Amino acid sequence: MTRLAIPLIALTALASPAAAAEIQIAVQNPVVELSASETVTSKPDIATVSSGVTTEAQTAVEAMRLNADAMDAVIKRIKALGIDADDIQTTGINLGARYDYDQQAQRQVFRGYQASNRVSVTLRNVARAGEVLDALVAAGATDVGGPDFSLADDSAQRAQARKAAFDHAKAQATQYAVWSGYTGVQLLEVDESVSQTAPPPPFPPTVRMQAAEAKATPVEPGLVTTQANLTVKFEMTR
Repeated sequence: MTRLAIPLIALTALASPAAAAEIQIAVQNPVVELSASETVTSKPDIATVSSGVTTEAQTAVEAMRLNADAMDAVIKRIKALGIDADDIQTTGINLGARYDYDQQAQRQVFRGYQASNRVSVTLRNVARAGEVLDALVAAGATDVGGPDFSLADDSAQRAQARKAAFDHAKAQATQYAVWSGYTGVQLLEVDESVSQTAPPPPFPPTVRMQAAEAKATPVEPGLVTTQANLTVKFEMTR
């Protein structure tokens, strides 16, 4: 997507901070402003999966005790797969009373307490995502989520997308300059945003299943997209 803005009288002063001083750039010629986006695709090297356990009991203490026992089994299974402890992170622990609405009595009826605990697991080998998800369910997880794929270091992809977007924008700006009777352009300002996206997980974030019913989970990592979005301003030059 490109956006062109050429003022009739371009006498704007563009300022940018430099240390504690402010540098004023006097613009004498028309300014062209463009937006350019470029993407780079690559194979992911990180997969993130999540797993949770939900338990219910008549007392809060018992609900938490049951949950701790169940979650301990899940975490032990994760570690038994050779996953480093630093790649396992608790993302939420919740405890609350559970009520059902009694249609006959027309009121809320207390049914007990519900406790939940959820962890996020980072996998350095994306090929193991399906294996890990299956192991979590077999260990007693009541819900699993993911996998979400990403790059551990996308600096090279960011640089490639950034350069492609900038080159595209500059080429367009130069065309506008030539068409307007100028010979080239000089850069005045760059605004950038870079994002990384991956295909959605193969099933919704929260899926309840019975270990006995679950088949081996196929997982395809696909490609991760790194996108650079630039908004640039060039002054036309003679």
